[in-house]
Amino acid sequence: MDLILALDAGTSGVRTVAFDSSARVVASTYRELTQYFPRPGEVEHDAAEIADLAVATLRDVASTARHDGHRIVALGITNQRETTVAFDRESGHLAHRAIVWQDRRTSAYCDDVRANGHEGSVRATTGLVLDSYFSATKMHWLLEHGVLDRASAPSLATIDTWLLWWLTGNTDGGVFASEPSNASRTMLMDLDTLDWSPAMTALFGVPADMLAPIRPSTTNFGTISADVVPELAGVPITGILGDQQAALFGQACFRPGVVKATYGTGAFVLANAGDAAPGVFDGLITTVAWDLGAFGPATYAVEGSAFVAGAAVQWLRDELGFITSSAELEPLALSVENSGGVAIVPAFTGLGSPFWRSDARGSVSGLSRGVGRGQIARALVEALAYQVRAMTDAFAANGLVLTELRADGGAAAMDLLLQLQATNSRLPVLRSRSLEATARGAATVAGLEIGVWGSLDELGRLWESDERFEPEDPTFADFGYAAWLRAVERA
Repeated sequence: MDLILALDAGTSGVRTVAFDSSARVVASTYRELTQYFPRPGEVEHDAAEIADLAVATLRDVASTARHDGHRIVALGITNQRETTVAFDRESGHLAHRAIVWQDRRTSAYCDDVRANGHEGSVRATTGLVLDSYFSATKMHWLLEHGVLDRASAPSLATIDTWLLWWLTGNTDGGVFASEPSNASRTMLMDLDTLDWSPAMTALFGVPADMLAPIRPSTTNFGTISADVVPELAGVPITGILGDQQAALFGQACFRPGVVKATYGTGAFVLANAGDAAPGVFDGLITTVAWDLGAFGPATYAVEGSAFVAGAAVQWLRDELGFITSSAELEPLALSVENSGGVAIVPAFTGLGSPFWRSDARGSVSGLSRGVGRGQIARALVEALAYQVRAMTDAFAANGLVLTELRADGGAAAMDLLLQLQATNSRLPVLRSRSLEATARGAATVAGLEIGVWGSLDELGRLWESDERFEPEDPTFADFGYAAWLRAVERA
């Protein structure tokens, strides 16, 4: 068979997945990524490790596919979005560890920019809120700290650009480019022109010549270098999307108003908003979903973002030792009838939509002598549902009508979570048959470019759900949500 690979460079790890022409998984491999926490509120990754894991997983899947007689025809890339890399394109030297999207070190700088009256122009130009979540303030911090002062070809990039450059040859002719779904997360791109905004690059002090040119999400970006991944030499990279936009694409949310929720490291709700920039909405952000180039105009999305979801499950596992694997969370939560009054606010790196409070911190409240591991596990599952409810409530408050929620991501395997979500958000929740919607989106957008699929309609017919969860009586859910909101205020 002809296969398309998806390289999914996420926050917790790097995965390569091979898909066939029915968009079904043929092979997959995953490597966990090291997390660095230099100081409270700071989160970093080693971009060299990301590149190494990308190469290792690509080689693993390529070897398996070739051994089974398959042919690999294209690669699509998807990635954690706002994470920022500073490097020298001439020498390949990494000037600093990558500053991760969860990092809050620039919160005070955001306050200064806001105090100087720039929040309105940032919002109107980029669709984003003025928050340390986005790349521009991270780039400003790196430049202020002089990390690129000695670079011959100083470069600031998101992970898509870094991986594209690395895989296509890096210092030996590597392609330096980005695309709108990632560029729109930097707080430097104009939503209307789909190019770098002179006003924003000036405001944040980021020279435009350090940034990669923006090309459509579907295009032939370049070919994989034989020196980097010998097994994939000459394979074209024909699609790139930020991870949440890739999940929207992978969930076949091609019509305005169709919505998906991804429960990954964070939790993200995106609604297709059509091919005209829809303006801004209270508590939510506006972003580019994708630019399919010759296949049609750019598509926009309205997004809600919670910074911590699966990361809280990892915390319960790795730091508290409540569980030894993530799969144990649901059985533990189901071992009790309720959370016993416990409320967890997983604001380890501040609160995202619709609160946008970088000063918030995580909390566990409502503890009593009768509370055990089961109640705390259940409170965490409830918190994941409540965070998404806060976002779907914000969609409704802004007059954005949602009819169903298409769910994916690792935590979406939990029936308990999706049933709680349906009841809290008053929406049917459809779990995707493939929880790898992010990788699927990267593969299908790449396959569209080379003609494996001829249209969005054809891709839409391939999407399937494996279970549907209907809302139940919300009385107790509403009581729990009200208590959780009080805990949020205290956090």
